Amino acid sequence: MSSNKLHINRIHLHFLLKQMIRIRRFEERCVTLYNEEKIRGFLHLYNGEEAIAVGVMQALTAQDAVLATYREHGHALARGLSMNALMAEMFGKASGCSGGRGGSMHLFDSSQRFYGGNAIVAGALPLAVGIALADKMLKRQTVTCCFFGEGAVAEGEFHESLNLAKLWQLPILFICENNLYAMGTPLEFEESNQKIHLKAASYGLAAQVIDGMNVIDVEAAAKLACSAIRSGAGPHFIECRTYRFRGHSMFDTQLYRNNDEIEQWKKKGPVIQLSQWLKDNHQIEPEELQAIELAVEKEIDAAVQSADAADIEPVEGLLDHVYTEVSHG
Repeated sequence: MSSNKLHINRIHLHFLLKQMIRIRRFEERCVTLYNEEKIRGFLHLYNGEEAIAVGVMQALTAQDAVLATYREHGHALARGLSMNALMAEMFGKASGCSGGRGGSMHLFDSSQRFYGGNAIVAGALPLAVGIALADKMLKRQTVTCCFFGEGAVAEGEFHESLNLAKLWQLPILFICENNLYAMGTPLEFEESNQKIHLKAASYGLAAQVIDGMNVIDVEAAAKLACSAIRSGAGPHFIECRTYRFRGHSMFDTQLYRNNDEIEQWKKKGPVIQLSQWLKDNHQIEPEELQAIELAVEKEIDAAVQSADAADIEPVEGLLDHVYTEVSHG
């Protein structure tokens, strides 16, 4: 485990652990609700990758922008979106963060500068370039953080976006969540060079690869990168090596990998890593861990109850937000 933990406030370590547990338990409840058909459509779980969203968010301010993939429950919760609003969105209710129109893949909250949830692979990358360019032109001292998976690296938008980001010295933090399989294709079958950070470096970006299962390492790398970006150093790229414990989606039979591999990765999962370190170093008592779990369970129960009772969008609002209202005045 990283020696960085020895220099971090105990309260902060407990906070990081709670945030990862919130994401894990939220998604586990979503699986149950999906099987009960309370949640419909697609459901892509972040289970196993929680350290990345939680670690990176510690380096961002409320003014920074965040874009994510369709596996974005963890990013939304770590960013600070209300769990009630997220659960309502999962239920397709009007009180959801996207008005019940987006569902699991399109979580959105402009008040938090959280711009999705994007169902198109690599779709967030050019959006990040546009947002960062706008912020730079408006002379805002902000960072645009863009999360994406290694599957996006095979798309043209990846190369176009990195090229423009460096060419224009845009304040972007690119976070590649490399979980090794994209939808279901092993990385070595889709990329001739599996060292993704080197692809970013070829465009002139400062790039590195880190252990994406270790929340402290992720936080440290993100803070250093954001500090450099804010000082005018241009875009930075972090490849986080990680692993999803569940399939690509709820329909995934996972024939491309075996259970032994999954179990080996689970042993070094982010929640286990941090909680075990805290126990071994006498930084958390059993009753404190139990209190965290209980508080999270109550928060989720309240969110489910609220979503269950919420209203669906009225039929008369079906065409709202479909067409732009044009003023002729």
